[in-house]
Amino acid sequence: IHVAGTKGKGSTAALAASALRAGGYKVGLYTSPHLEDFAERIQVNGQPIPHDDLPAVVDRLKPWTERIAGLTTFELTTAAAFLYFADQGVDAAVVEVGLGGRLDATNVVHPLVSVITPISYDHTAILGNTLEAIAGEKAGIIKPGVPVVMAPQPEEAARKIREVAAARGARLVEVGRDWLYAPVARSLEGQVLFVWHKAEQPLVDAYVESGGFQEWEPTRLRLPLLGPHQIDNAATAYAALQCARQQGLTLSQDAIRRGFASVRWPARFEILHRNPPLVVDGAHNRAAAHQIRLTLDEYFPGWPLVLVFGASEDKDIRGMLAELAPRAQLVVTTRSTHPRAADPDALVSVVHQFGRPARAFPTMEEALRAAFRYAGGEAVVLVTGSLFVAAAARSVWQKAALVAHPWEPLTLPKSEQIVP
Repeated sequence: IHVAGTKGKGSTAALAASALRAGGYKVGLYTSPHLEDFAERIQVNGQPIPHDDLPAVVDRLKPWTERIAGLTTFELTTAAAFLYFADQGVDAAVVEVGLGGRLDATNVVHPLVSVITPISYDHTAILGNTLEAIAGEKAGIIKPGVPVVMAPQPEEAARKIREVAAARGARLVEVGRDWLYAPVARSLEGQVLFVWHKAEQPLVDAYVESGGFQEWEPTRLRLPLLGPHQIDNAATAYAALQCARQQGLTLSQDAIRRGFASVRWPARFEILHRNPPLVVDGAHNRAAAHQIRLTLDEYFPGWPLVLVFGASEDKDIRGMLAELAPRAQLVVTTRSTHPRAADPDALVSVVHQFGRPARAFPTMEEALRAAFRYAGGEAVVLVTGSLFVAAAARSVWQKAALVAHPWEPLTLPKSEQIVP
């Protein structure tokens, strides 16, 4: 299963891989970037490639890599992943595109099904600055005779994907048209959705009219992942698995249910602590930041927010802060150890454009301590802006019992105080 898109690629891939594992398959999962350890990118049955195995696999590639000038790290890693999957004898592989699709190193695969998750603006210098151009690059994974599942898209992107699928003779399955879905329930533990094929719509109508008192009901899926966007991702992964079944894959509905219910995909609106709430998310573009705001308002309505923010300097920093800063009582800026991390003081200047107070701290630990002091147990602390920042927060949290300390309140000058 080959997965492209701007948002939700990793979650969709993780859901599909988890369902395949629950069905008894030995499953390779290739994703990027990693959260805490490079080896996470190459997994078999949920276990990252052992640190001793990765250099050994790369060494075996040397006869080929030495003949290729300008080979990128991602291209080398992709080859290493495929070789490792072959060595391990995986039955199935779920492969996430690194960037774009058309020219991506992963695009050498000939999958059972291709998947395109929601498209938005990211990597515009490489992929183009219109949704149509970006969609054209993502649609580069579409292959003749291979069905393609399209998640709900902006119309400009959907139109381009439909055009490419038709030109290449690939059957297009649209989530929201061919496969329909609806949220059923949610809590801080997870959420439930119904999903059904359009041919089952009369049965769904009868089910709704009866108030749910019928023997038949739509497929019910439970997810530990939070947020309305994860409902979209689950429906997309489900549709992809149904397409794979039509292509000959043996996989029961029960395996899909169990796989979805047990999926683990950290740093995606992950609640690390309940009281006071600490949430981390690896969002790194404006559309993803918008989804975080919606999810925040859904799970913590009316709660004040202390935002801990750091990002790579080549990302749409202003766009992300436009979504999140107005919702925050205070923005605490910081940085990860990534070489492209934006300067925290420069981020403060951007926050001030949205009329919000901000404080810069050079390390994640200092930033989190300040955020908790200001929150005082009465606000949500949200860490976001990049996967590297989310990883830094998770690492600090695991090493330091931040909430256990008796913090003094962090006071701001009166001119900067905001009453929730």
